[in-house]
Amino acid sequence: MKNFFLSSIGKKITMGLAGLFLCLFLVVHLSVNLLMVKNDGGQMYMKACSFMRSNLIIKGIEIVLFGGIFLHMLYGIILQIQNWFARPERYYATPATKTSFFSKYMIHTGLVILSFLIFHFFHFFFVKTGLVSPPQGPAIVNGPHDFYHMAVNLFRQPFYSWTYILFILFMGFHLGHALQSAFQTLGVGGPRISAVLKVVGWIYAVGITAGFIIIPVYFMYFY
Repeated sequence: MKNFFLSSIGKKITMGLAGLFLCLFLVVHLSVNLLMVKNDGGQMYMKACSFMRSNLIIKGIEIVLFGGIFLHMLYGIILQIQNWFARPERYYATPATKTSFFSKYMIHTGLVILSFLIFHFFHFFFVKTGLVSPPQGPAIVNGPHDFYHMAVNLFRQPFYSWTYILFILFMGFHLGHALQSAFQTLGVGGPRISAVLKVVGWIYAVGITAGFIIIPVYFMYFY
């Protein structure tokens, strides 16, 4: 079993499963974040944050989530490096292939997403865990875990919001190929199924991307 997980196919399957779990997490995360644009002063959003901060099951899922992020990125980087070393001829010529534009740049968009996670965690998750001091000022009215007003304060800043939007667009490009690729890695294939998965993958990617972009746009222009 150990040899399987260290093999190339084992890494691909693990990365695919972790990727599908992260895709599911993004749906939940977006659903909670969209509560911020509900016209109730952030009450529903803060209730959701309080529940997730205190619920033991959610804390357990959080550990699994970070494990999934770590494995997905680690194996993605390892497999890409192995792929580079397996094809040294790329240094001399780059022949035309049927590889899609987005699949060619999965590692690049993945690394951009990693930098986004660090950027995002610094403002929210690291504050929640106490690794970073919460922001101070009259805008933060409900104590150190007032994530609603922290978000409002950040998204009212054009530089932060447009940086966030740029990162989300990179994530969308990554997701556009990721869902289809994950299912194919797990053996779900065939011309018809692949075509359906491609469409579903892009619908998912566009929906997730648009959903996250709505939030900074709302606070910049409609709040």
